[in-house]
Amino acid sequence: MEKQKSDCNTPEKCCCEKGDHHTKENTMNSSIKDKAEGTFHEMKGKIKEVAGKLSDNPKLRAEGTVEKLAGRFQEKVGQVKQVFGK
Repeated sequence: MEKQKSDCNTPEKCCCEKGDHHTKENTMNSSIKDKAEGTFHEMKGKIKEVAGKLSDNPKLRAEGTVEKLAGRFQEKVGQVKQVFGK
């Protein structure tokens, strides 16, 4: 069974044979987005952490550590969403 491309935004207005595939696609995109953003923040935090260490700036180093941990958390949220399909 082949999916048709459509511009519909909600399953109620779906022009496809089965309207439930939009929800599944949005879920997958959400988990991938969370994982990608988490990786980005983790890398950004690591850079801040190193910059703070090199410039002897404890505030920048702490900001980097917090952002790195927040990125790891967001990555885990994306993984959980992918497993549970949410």
